[in-house]
Amino acid sequence: MRGLVEGLGRARGRRRLAAVAAVAALTLAASGCVTVHGERAVVPTATTDEAERALAEFTTAYNAADWAYDPSLDAHRVTGSLGAINQAGLKARSVTHPDGNPDHRPLELSDVRWAIPKKAGWPRWFVADADSNLDTDRGAGDNRWVLLFVREGSDRMWEAAHLAVLAPGDVPAFRRDADGWAEAAPADGASLAAAPADLSREYAAYLKTGEPKVFAAGPHTSGLRENRTRIANRPGLALQFADQALDSGPFAPVGLVTEDGGALVFFSSRFFERRTAAQGYRPKVTPAEKPLLSGDVRNTLTKEWVAGLTARVAPAGAEGDRVRVVNRMQGVTALKGS
Repeated sequence: MRGLVEGLGRARGRRRLAAVAAVAALTLAASGCVTVHGERAVVPTATTDEAERALAEFTTAYNAADWAYDPSLDAHRVTGSLGAINQAGLKARSVTHPDGNPDHRPLELSDVRWAIPKKAGWPRWFVADADSNLDTDRGAGDNRWVLLFVREGSDRMWEAAHLAVLAPGDVPAFRRDADGWAEAAPADGASLAAAPADLSREYAAYLKTGEPKVFAAGPHTSGLRENRTRIANRPGLALQFADQALDSGPFAPVGLVTEDGGALVFFSSRFFERRTAAQGYRPKVTPAEKPLLSGDVRNTLTKEWVAGLTARVAPAGAEGDRVRVVNRMQGVTALKGS
């Protein structure tokens, strides 16, 4: 009998706790603060306020690091290919310019347009398309900075993983739902002419062999292959290239569906450039590269590069070019002498 009474008491206690939990859940839902299984629910990857904070914090950190040439000042705000290139560049310049950047010009981003998709699970991402005040080969102010922000988990910060600098007319319109949320591109390419998940591997294979023929001709594809062939054998110096896929962790390709049913996809690549000098000579290492050098340069120098690429992928069933690379940002991340 005593056990029965204790059991009934425990049951009533559990019911009271359940009732309290239900009330609490309703209260949180009414306030808009509830998180419902973020790993499984299809939800916006960020609020607009959250995206604005991420961009502002990135800009502040980027300017501080560029002014001081100190990679530690924005290491927590960059990742992926942009992070690898940014950190290596700052590391080198911190040695060649120990007093900081004498030509620093603060980055200012305005007229920001957001493309925030709805998706389940992690990582999450969004795109900020902004007008930049910094000069390019197209002239001052005549470019858009398209930044991909990635967040790897609930305990992680938003970090900028890719940067594409595009002319205003080259930024595509993204497909949006009735509430204005963008649509994440399917990694397997179910509705596309090529799978975003395969682009890094296929790009590395293409640069080596010219296959598969999914990439449109252009400066970052056929033009790059032609340039490599042209410079492969110089008097006294031979160049060899080895390309690798770079598609895991913060380098994983992601994209957004565009209005035409295609997608704008961000992916990364790594390649090695080996320079072998003739007997009695040694490859040159520039002062800007020397801080990234390990080993002794006798007759061989191997440069490791990381590239961040942005591509327009056509819709499934499209005729002609399936993938058009519209931007390629690359940088040396390490050098090794032998």
